Amino acid sequence: MKEDMVLKLLRQVKSGEVSIEDAQSALEGVNLSEEAYESAVNHGVFNEPAPGTIVRASIRPSGESFLVVLIGLWGILWTLYWAGSLSYGLFHHWDQQLLSFFLAMTLLTVIILGIVYIRFVMPDLIIVKHRRNKFIQPNDPEGWQQFEV
Repeated sequence: MKEDMVLKLLRQVKSGEVSIEDAQSALEGVNLSEEAYESAVNHGVFNEPAPGTIVRASIRPSGESFLVVLIGLWGILWTLYWAGSLSYGLFHHWDQQLLSFFLAMTLLTVIILGIVYIRFVMPDLIIVKHRRNKFIQPNDPEGWQQFEV
């Protein structure tokens, strides 16, 4: 994000370097129409980004944090437990209700791991790529051959 004067002033007010009254007096002569305000708020939300643009979705915590690693290990161990119980029960002809419980718990644990991965590990930078137009060559009369059966 560009470092403009208004953002710099807001950060100074937040840190306490500048008082609110001084910031209001500094911004006293600034006129902003409602259309300009709406276009500034909606900028980038409804506009189509150019190909190759890097878009920052949000700031996410690091995937290397202790809690994410702990939840990952917890999920892997429980997934192995439920899947192992399911396969053991299949070989020993257990009741279907118990087998379906083990299958549901396996899938639930995998879904929880997926949610944690998407929420905390996936990168927050998205590179916007667009499909290129297909190039269709003109018809070549010598390129076609007549096949007879």
